Amino acid sequence: MTVRTLVLLRHAKAETPGELPDFERRLTEKGDADADAAGSWLADERLRPDLVLCSSARRTRQTWQGVSVALAQADPEARSPEVHYEQRLYDGGRTEVIDLLRAVPDSVRTVLVIGHNPTMSDVSILLRPYDAEAQLTALRTAGLAVHRAERPWSGTEPFSMPLIIEHTARG
Repeated sequence: MTVRTLVLLRHAKAETPGELPDFERRLTEKGDADADAAGSWLADERLRPDLVLCSSARRTRQTWQGVSVALAQADPEARSPEVHYEQRLYDGGRTEVIDLLRAVPDSVRTVLVIGHNPTMSDVSILLRPYDAEAQLTALRTAGLAVHRAERPWSGTEPFSMPLIIEHTARG
């Protein structure tokens, strides 16, 4: 069985809500730097996605832009991943994320999901096998949670993908 890797990324720091609708909030300068740092960390960890599922909100698209630039700088010869901008990652919750993962083709080995809290943290906690001793903390902005399992994506279900590492990217 092929090992599947899931990387959950909470978008980088966004501007505080103001006159713009929430969907249109932009990253701050710190957010831009943190998104770049997230991409650099993924490159250093050799976690290059084959598929990116990204919320269609502006701040998540900008987070992906920063991550993708850093990944490309780390390995200019690498193939760019397929990217899907998903409204369900903005409007939905953990059920929608699990449904999106179950639909991923088995030829895909690494998926990067860029979304919002509390959903990204909820999905990370939901996927972990039960451990009474585990520290269950919420992902901070530009926080990453890496999960792995030897099962097809269609078999994604609660408690099915152990957490390998968590990291908070700071630029």
